[in-house]
Amino acid sequence: MNNKQFLPTRLSAKIAAALAVTALYPAISQAQTPTLSNPTVSAILDGYYQSENRVMAERAEGFGLGETELAFSASIDDMFYGKLTTVFESHDGESEVNVEEAFIQTMALPSGFTVRAGRFLSDIGYLNNQHLHTDAFTSRPSAYRAFLGGHYYDDGLRVSYTAPTDIYWTMGAEVFAGDSLRAADEHGEREFDTTGVYTAFTKFGGDIGTESSWQLGFSYLRNENGQLTPEEHEEEDHHEEEHAEDEHGHSHSASYTGKNTYVADFVYKWAPNGNYKYQHLTLSAEYFRVNDFMVSELHDEHEEEDHHDEEEHHDEGGKDYHQAWYVSGVYQFSPNWSAGLRYGELDSQLQHEEHFDSQELKETELSIAWHNSHFSTVRLEFSHQSNVGFENAEKDNVITLQYVMALGAHSAHQF
Repeated sequence: MNNKQFLPTRLSAKIAAALAVTALYPAISQAQTPTLSNPTVSAILDGYYQSENRVMAERAEGFGLGETELAFSASIDDMFYGKLTTVFESHDGESEVNVEEAFIQTMALPSGFTVRAGRFLSDIGYLNNQHLHTDAFTSRPSAYRAFLGGHYYDDGLRVSYTAPTDIYWTMGAEVFAGDSLRAADEHGEREFDTTGVYTAFTKFGGDIGTESSWQLGFSYLRNENGQLTPEEHEEEDHHEEEHAEDEHGHSHSASYTGKNTYVADFVYKWAPNGNYKYQHLTLSAEYFRVNDFMVSELHDEHEEEDHHDEEEHHDEGGKDYHQAWYVSGVYQFSPNWSAGLRYGELDSQLQHEEHFDSQELKETELSIAWHNSHFSTVRLEFSHQSNVGFENAEKDNVITLQYVMALGAHSAHQF
């Protein structure tokens, strides 16, 4: 028997189409199991202790509750599938409850098309459409924390298509309300578009022999409400600085926004003889670039002169874009143990009066995890952060101890 059938994350051409149509929930293709009267119920318990705060991190210093999840999913009938995911978190002794997913999805559209509507995780980038508990590290890379609020979910609509090609090839477009990606409005004076975010993505993938597989993706996000306005200079400076320094991501709002965001991602996986269960290696990398974060059109000559002066300051003190990237390697060297190493950099611009100050964040993370089974993980992570322009990171070294436990049935993780 070919061991390749036991590798759930491989992207052979045959299974790729099935994965796309069912959106990585293969059980939903049968309307009888489960049904709306007999839904799948699952819970994820995520708790931690962290020695210090990290810049824009989801987790705060001390004991806390991570993204603890309660999910219900079922086939509604032979045409539709539905899912509801609620998330419980704690910050500074206060509890929060958020609805992360509440969507329906088609199951029987012809020609490889799928439609999803409601609240769901955007499919931009590599990590964003995965739940936080599936990560190999305790926090998302700084690119996600800065530009997507950790992970971007929103109310909207997605149309995706899987091409009938020899390699895996999917593409899609999304439209969202975009509230969590709006530029700050301290006094509530701006008129935001109620439909503010549009995305487009495509992903390619395939196998290399029986032991390796790969995926390459490109994404674009257009944010109609993401630009700072001249009238808000001082307020934006204060708000953005506070958000970047003091918040820990529980609002899931982006710390830095812009009109255009470009993302490129690449993933490579290897397992001996294609058997993912006992040993495997995952290498991944992503690059984000956000530009047009300042409104450039002013309406009279005086404002144009002020803007020209500001551009001179801008050229002297900062760039006209934000960018971030990371590379990651995770190696499961036995059925019960895995280790990961990740390095990332963030290069952002912080508004200060009439110019922009450059900020730079560098993070190195080393993680080791014990998996008693597929349903339980205990992780110890050491991270080192160095920064320029961020004032809240008083100590460079952070230690985090985390557990992630799954109760009930849980759908397969994506590639």
